[in-house]
Amino acid sequence: MSAPTKPEIGMQPAATSRRDFLKVTALAGGGILLASYAEPLEAITRLGAAAPAADAALSAFIRITADNLVTITAKNPEIGQGIKTMLPMLIAEELDVDWANVRIEQADFDPTRYPAQIAGGSTATPTNWIPQRRVGAAGRQMILAAAAKEWNVPVAELTTAKGVVSHKASGKTATYGALAATAATMPAPVLDAVPLKDPKDFTIIGTRKKTVHVKDILTGKPIFGLDVTVPNMHYATFVKSPVYAAKVKSANLDVIKQQPGVTHAFVVEGTDNLAGLKAGVAIVGKNWWMVQQARKKLVVEWADHPTSQQSSAAFAATAKEFFATAPHRTIRTDGDFDGAIKGAKKVIEAEYSYPFINHATLEPQNCTARMNADGTCEMWTTSQTPQGGRALVAQSLGLKEEQVVMHMMRAGGGFGRRLYNEPLAETAFIAREAKVPVKLIWTREDDMQHDQYRPGGFHKFTAGIDANGKLVAFRNHMATFGVGERFAPSADVGPGEYPARFVPNLKMDVSVMPLGVPTGALRAPRSNALSFAFQGFVDECAEAAGKDPLQFRIDMLKNEIPAAQPLTPQQQAGLMDAQRVIGILEMVRDVSGWNKRGSLPKGTGMGVAFYFSHRGYFAEVVQATVSKAGEVKVDKVWAVGDVGSEIINPNHAEQQVQGAVLDAMGQAYGQEITFSAGKADQQNFAPATTASGSATTFPLLRIKQAPPAVEVHWKKTAFAPTGIGEPAMPPLIPALMGAIHQATGKRVRQLPLSKVDLKWS
Repeated sequence: MSAPTKPEIGMQPAATSRRDFLKVTALAGGGILLASYAEPLEAITRLGAAAPAADAALSAFIRITADNLVTITAKNPEIGQGIKTMLPMLIAEELDVDWANVRIEQADFDPTRYPAQIAGGSTATPTNWIPQRRVGAAGRQMILAAAAKEWNVPVAELTTAKGVVSHKASGKTATYGALAATAATMPAPVLDAVPLKDPKDFTIIGTRKKTVHVKDILTGKPIFGLDVTVPNMHYATFVKSPVYAAKVKSANLDVIKQQPGVTHAFVVEGTDNLAGLKAGVAIVGKNWWMVQQARKKLVVEWADHPTSQQSSAAFAATAKEFFATAPHRTIRTDGDFDGAIKGAKKVIEAEYSYPFINHATLEPQNCTARMNADGTCEMWTTSQTPQGGRALVAQSLGLKEEQVVMHMMRAGGGFGRRLYNEPLAETAFIAREAKVPVKLIWTREDDMQHDQYRPGGFHKFTAGIDANGKLVAFRNHMATFGVGERFAPSADVGPGEYPARFVPNLKMDVSVMPLGVPTGALRAPRSNALSFAFQGFVDECAEAAGKDPLQFRIDMLKNEIPAAQPLTPQQQAGLMDAQRVIGILEMVRDVSGWNKRGSLPKGTGMGVAFYFSHRGYFAEVVQATVSKAGEVKVDKVWAVGDVGSEIINPNHAEQQVQGAVLDAMGQAYGQEITFSAGKADQQNFAPATTASGSATTFPLLRIKQAPPAVEVHWKKTAFAPTGIGEPAMPPLIPALMGAIHQATGKRVRQLPLSKVDLKWS
């Protein structure tokens, strides 16, 4: 892969009224502690002067001790995406230390020292690419200054490698550990002024590193949220109405309080916030099993709630009504769609739909909370957004945010579910009322029926093809959820959704229906669903035009429609770059052997799709075989990603892409959440019987369903690196549907596949 040919975009710091700098502390025994801060410029009396010393007991980014061990703090929540390894790699690279001597610790939530402590949106790489490297580079500068002082030589004559400083002229060498005490007395450089390495000199970035603490994970060490224990800890379960936000009308608390092991049982009034503290019944005891046994005897009468009138059948019926009438509003109009569609040689229409989906994290929602004598609420959490969690807990308990102390534990999966912090509010409230430390653990049924679901949606597409096989008119009428011009969380569509900007006559219409079901972001929010519909219909347009679906996309991307008005740099930066998309499409065409698709046997097909989301570009080709009985088997997947100039940890990067592919396959095959009378029908992964006797299930992908290979390729471009966890997911499902169409001749316009007849003869 050739190196970038121009400077990385985004490398230069923006003008700011605040300047990042270090606070330095000398450690007992001859070490140094470096903490990164941002403070107003006026607070710095002399540029480059040493800042006030930090307390050595507090968290910091770098700690170097006399034995030459380097401890680096990982600031963001670790939910399985590898951030606890990747962020320290950035620091270690610029610090120029031996990775074998690096130890990594998880930071607690502390917004004054660690800005943007969040896991979501694939933001960690673009947010921290420069700041974390600056921390390491500043530490290296201080070590060099210490050596120059001790040896009385110019800094320019010194070099570093693997945690050792060398002076070639005199032959002197010293480890960082030996210089740490002196380094602690050196002026701390301003972070946004330190020089950074040329990428060609990287020795850690771009190399494969194993997951930090992987041995602890494999051997069952207690590092996850579920593993937390504190003195005198009680266990809790929290029973909420199956109809979201319904209040408790009555409950047999007297019976529950008499059950073995139960110490507390009480009603929580709750709020109407679907992502906050909802109403329910808390049961607390000394043993989680006993608490669950007591729960089986709980009888609750729930108050009436309007959401009980909502159902999946009603949602679908309403969408049909919307499609038969004028849309509620139009969010984008280019050219003259009505005129162009009348003049088109071919007109194509299709309706697509996809279901609500559960996040299905392996580790159910959980949290541990303790009210301390000083009035603080101390919490152990797996939240992806600890700052939001702290605010919600403070609001729920009537505390100041600084009275809520957050310890971040490793999470057994996030996928967007832990962006929402209602388990934290529940735990804190129960701990305060029970006056004992409490660990709240949701059951799998709680998790399945009280998610912040990926919302379903409905689309009616209309397109026109001219005599030359060009897409000249395109309309999407989306039936989704919301009120007025406000969408339900993650139920929106943007005016720039492809093929916008590449069709001269285009309309994007929207109609919304009310929703009382909680919804939110799931891995690659919005994109994970919209890609299926939009890219699937683009395939239909290519077929109507008599064109190869991959080349059809490339040809469209070469004919961008100029914007009606000039765009600001910020607007331009947020747009999909057509040339980057063409690059990954051409590369995936070549690595997959796309041109062989015409010679595949009947029952086997190849499909392609691309998507731009969360600053990342991915194109994927799927080869799949469908048996005459309609059983789908993915033979292989090729994925090409453009996420900028560097792949920081190829090991984790490949795993993220492969995981995204498998995640999407599981969603495509059989996952859906349906609603009856305002309640989720599904209860668990395995089949379960409801009160009406019907079987429900939310199946995860099985090992035998996984493809033999997911081949990952990278197209490096001259852009600052961006994230990987989310943008690799959206192209998979439409590419799979394209493969199924070639294999069977059938178009899949509804998910999951378990509801589609794919038999062929």
